Amino acid sequence: MKGSLALAGGMAFFLVTGCAVHKDWAATGGSRSDGTVRLSYEVGEFEKPQLSERQAIMLASKRCKAWGYKGAEAFGGVTRQCNQFGGFNGCSNWMVTKEYQCTGTGQRSAQ
Repeated sequence: MKGSLALAGGMAFFLVTGCAVHKDWAATGGSRSDGTVRLSYEVGEFEKPQLSERQAIMLASKRCKAWGYKGAEAFGGVTRQCNQFGGFNGCSNWMVTKEYQCTGTGQRSAQ
């Protein structure tokens, strides 16, 4: 009986606190003419994402530089969209997206 209670308590703790998990940002959209890049990652209901803002800036800057801009900077907050309904909170999987603004003029240099 004690073992069952300990197991149930451990599972309840896991469900409440979640699990830390490393996530990488991925380019999911943007506009060359507007000079914007969208980066996203997916996260499960009980996951606590560990993210690198440095990785995000490097990825957004790489995309912007390919378009002729100098770099990128964060454009605002994040948006969350439910990808899979269910679970305790009504959504078991989220797509989290952040937008970045390209910096510079956006003109390709002559080669």
